[in-house]
Amino acid sequence: MKNFVTHTDTVPWIIDCTLRDGEQAPGVVFSREDKLAIARALDAIGVQEIECGIPAMGEAECETMRAMARLSLSAQLTTWCRATVDDLKAAARCGIDSVHIAFPLSQIQLAAMHKPTDWPFDLLPRILDEAHRRFTRVSVGAQDASRTPMDRLCAFVHLAALHGAHRVRISDTVGQWNPLQIMRVFTQLQSEKGPLHLEFHGHNDLGMATANALAALQSGAECASVTVNGLGERAGNAALEQVAMALAYSVQKPSPIRTKALSELCTLVARASRRTLAEDHPIVGSAVFQHESGIHCSAQLQDQRSYELFPATSVGTAESEFVVGKHSGAASILHILARHNVAINQEIARRMLPLVRALAARQKRAICFEELFMIYQRNFSRQAAHSA
Repeated sequence: MKNFVTHTDTVPWIIDCTLRDGEQAPGVVFSREDKLAIARALDAIGVQEIECGIPAMGEAECETMRAMARLSLSAQLTTWCRATVDDLKAAARCGIDSVHIAFPLSQIQLAAMHKPTDWPFDLLPRILDEAHRRFTRVSVGAQDASRTPMDRLCAFVHLAALHGAHRVRISDTVGQWNPLQIMRVFTQLQSEKGPLHLEFHGHNDLGMATANALAALQSGAECASVTVNGLGERAGNAALEQVAMALAYSVQKPSPIRTKALSELCTLVARASRRTLAEDHPIVGSAVFQHESGIHCSAQLQDQRSYELFPATSVGTAESEFVVGKHSGAASILHILARHNVAINQEIARRMLPLVRALAARQKRAICFEELFMIYQRNFSRQAAHSA
């Protein structure tokens, strides 16, 4: 049995929801093989808990979760349920002893479900009693917490603690909170939570999910749920790779994640989800360790930290790369040609610049080595040979 994070732990408890919330992204379907491969990769990278699926989806989903349980991963597996006894019964058949139960809490969501205002509070004690009969660990979710009055959210957390929940998930379901609000909310919830742990689950509708997750972890939340590549509904969720690196380099807080495998993990999920990563996707995008600006490249050659917060190798990317284009300087040309055993002097590099920039401008892209070499060969090779 894998336990939830304890009060003495200083390392944040990371819950990956790629196999549940990530697969809820429109058009995303993971095969059983995909899910098992992703689960293994998440476990290998150090994720402590994997939210592995929704039992109510049917027997095929349950069998996939049973197969995942047979992997004997170090990570704790947790199933996701609605607040119904039928969902709990389905989850119990999956052979996984940890369950998360979601409760809509805002008036907006309750009205959409045709439920009265007090419905979550009336149901919570009974559902927790049912869950404790079947599972070792029970987490409950305050869904749409960011559109729920604070006194109501506090009352829900207090009631969950009173009836033995091990954790409460505070969900910014539509991504409207900002980090200052998050810090106020989690600071206030400390007086209500008793022995249970608080988790933040953030969506990225306004682009703040990662920042909000970090704010929660700095203001009382022991746990944060994430997805690989930020995969999820609408604009997605807090991204595992971003939270992991921000913990290390922005917050300077211990992280359980072995970051050198991030690039491989993110590529695996991108392929399985058929969601191409943007070139400038933070941490693992193909362009995030590329440099074109002449000033930047010149500084990078002196000290790689000049324009990189962390080295490419720290996330499993081979190395930084210089790109020749409209904004390049002579140092880049000298460096790239030298790497291909073409030696030129500073003067030739300087004179090549207008031709390089003109070609890049005409083609509206960076130019490859072959094009760079052609510029040199057609215009300067004889001069270089003569000067040598």
